[in-house]
Amino acid sequence: MTQTEYNEKIETLIKWAKAYYVYDNPVATDEEYDKLARECLAYEQQNPNKSHPNSPNKRVGGFTLEGFEKANHLSRMWSQEDVFNTKELEDWIKRASKVNTNLEFYCEPKFDGASLNLIYENGLLKQGITRGDGNIGEDVTNNVKTIFSIPLQIEEKSLIEIRGEIVIRKKDFEKINQERLQKGEALFANPRNAASGSLRQLDPAITAKRKLFFNVWGVGQNSLDMKKHSKMMDYVYSLGFVKPPMQTIAKSVEEIEEIYYKIIEARDNFEMMLDGMVIKIDDREIQEELGYTVKFPKWSCAYKFPAVEKTTKVKDIVLQVGRTGVITPVAVVEPTLIEGSTVERATLHNFDEIQRLDLRLNDEVIIIKSGDIIPKITKVFYDRRDESQVEIKRPTSCPTCHSEVLDEGTMIKCQNLDCPSRVVNSIIYFASKNCMNIDGLGNKIVELLVKEKIIHDILDLYSLKYEDLAPLEGFKEKKINNLLNAIENTKGTQLHRVINALGIEHIGEVASKQICLEFGLNVINIDYDSLVSLDGIGEQMANSFCEFMRVNKELVLKLVDIIKPTVEEKKEVVENAFKGKTVVLTGTMSKSRGLIKKELEELGAKVSSSVSKKTDYVIYGEEAGSKYDKAVELGVTTLTQEEMEGLF
Repeated sequence: MTQTEYNEKIETLIKWAKAYYVYDNPVATDEEYDKLARECLAYEQQNPNKSHPNSPNKRVGGFTLEGFEKANHLSRMWSQEDVFNTKELEDWIKRASKVNTNLEFYCEPKFDGASLNLIYENGLLKQGITRGDGNIGEDVTNNVKTIFSIPLQIEEKSLIEIRGEIVIRKKDFEKINQERLQKGEALFANPRNAASGSLRQLDPAITAKRKLFFNVWGVGQNSLDMKKHSKMMDYVYSLGFVKPPMQTIAKSVEEIEEIYYKIIEARDNFEMMLDGMVIKIDDREIQEELGYTVKFPKWSCAYKFPAVEKTTKVKDIVLQVGRTGVITPVAVVEPTLIEGSTVERATLHNFDEIQRLDLRLNDEVIIIKSGDIIPKITKVFYDRRDESQVEIKRPTSCPTCHSEVLDEGTMIKCQNLDCPSRVVNSIIYFASKNCMNIDGLGNKIVELLVKEKIIHDILDLYSLKYEDLAPLEGFKEKKINNLLNAIENTKGTQLHRVINALGIEHIGEVASKQICLEFGLNVINIDYDSLVSLDGIGEQMANSFCEFMRVNKELVLKLVDIIKPTVEEKKEVVENAFKGKTVVLTGTMSKSRGLIKKELEELGAKVSSSVSKKTDYVIYGEEAGSKYDKAVELGVTTLTQEEMEGLF
């Protein structure tokens, strides 16, 4: 076989494979496909340096993995903000319109699967990474290469992240469960679980048999210059990715709603499961101007499908103790199938909710579930009651440690810091990435250390010794030293990280930073009136903070004495041209707008995302666009980057 003949046969094999695996419409028999594949494989084995990058023979999965390595995304994979009705959709658009009122929206079905990030370099698939926490996921490259809807080679040569959802067709899901049933294996609850489980098989050959499908929904890091998201996605699909149906541009709430209900109407006809519609602002410059919250892009949201309602019966109420001691009631209900998942529990939030519903044990109720939202009881059928219904009483003692609880009305809290439920959850939170970031101190290890009575609270972490850990199963010298070093490295960290890590109810990262910047180490003794005087700190937040410090003052003092945190001093801004001014940035400059924003904020400026009559300066770079035009129209002072720096 010549190289030309091989290339021609490979192109035929690729066409046949795509018809079978991607479009589910075979154009050749299995016998024809297998024969041609063997011919091409023989040539590839004899000429490994001449094999085609996209050869289907590279997708079979020939070895078993020992485990998955962690891998970093080149840019963060964000979550989506969920909206559930027209009012929430209108609110989202209203927030986005503060930047620009002339918006167009890119709408497409939201597939229910497992998010995946593909990294291509020089046109070749370099890595496939699961979403993970958005920054770090699992490297599943070997499994990804078995999925025929993912090209192993594309025409785009620049470094690019292509993102989408790994899904499985409904009929293939049924086949998999039939096979598992015959083998006596546990069934997958729904197609999403089947897709996620198939993607993370240690044997790539199993993944190869599952006929997984990749639906592209966006890009991460890239150097593409299209100004519209829709044009960028058209280009991505032209690289060999399958374009999903019903992608549409809308210009108003009414048009979005029309598309949304069309997708709902066609939902059952889709081969894969859907759980909503994704809406993105089409203009990429406006996307950049809107930016991100801590969790979501401000320019994108998921319009989730209406909740599905089912009738079931409440069999029991279990009490869960959170890391702050708050006791949450959870309803145990008769197993009910909703949207492919069996629901056995429903949130009740608090005992006020039980009282509002007048809920009793053995009541028949309506339960709703929408997408990933925790199932919730919305209605009780009072007319179906008989003598079997039992009143649900408020707890007077902790279900875990049995100590007396503090009943604050809406919240019932266990105040015992030695309560096992509080200890485990509080240490897990304390060690988490966004708090003290103690690498190696995961959930299972915390549970083990508490169970073995090696630690009883957060303070005990700092008295851990090598000999405490050495007898534990799986704790080798390197693992022990890494953990002890990670704990030691938290000493000297910033005070606001320590306060945030305490897990105070209603007090998050932003509030911790604000309070510590204002009061320094005096946060331990701060009073309610001083707290509520700060912008953004409400009564509930102030009460929670003061109550926590009152109950746990001794622990916090000891912790601060051990860690000796860095206290960031509040800088008094000297007089300058930008102090107290409202500034808007637009266009491309010689350094990132984020860096310029930080510089301006250090000078006491407030950097806004939209231009109004209250704007003092608009600082612009190349391709400034609509914000510059609006500034000129309103008579707002405009400055180039050089003019701005001249005023520093």
